[in-house]
Amino acid sequence: MSVDEEASTAILNRLRRAQGQLAGVIAMIEAGRDCKDVVTQLAAVSRALDRAGFKIVASGMRQCMATADEDTPPMTEAELEKLFLALA
Repeated sequence: MSVDEEASTAILNRLRRAQGQLAGVIAMIEAGRDCKDVVTQLAAVSRALDRAGFKIVASGMRQCMATADEDTPPMTEAELEKLFLALA
C-alpha cells in the first residue's frame, strides 16, 4: 500500500493505539474484570480500528483518483465504493 507519509504516520499511530487497547482488553479478561468494563474497552478498540480503516480508505481513494501507474488501471468509482462500504 502506498500512501503519503503524513497519512501513513496517522494510520500507524491509530493502529498502534488500537493494538494497545486490545492488549488491555485481553489483560482485563485474564484478570476477570467486570463485563461492562471489558465491553466498554472493546468498543473503544472497535472505534479505533474503524477510524484507521476509514483513514486508509480515504487516503487510498485520494491516491487512486489522483495517480495511476502504467501497470495498474485506476480504480473505478464502484470499486472505491465497495472498498469503503466494506468497513460499514
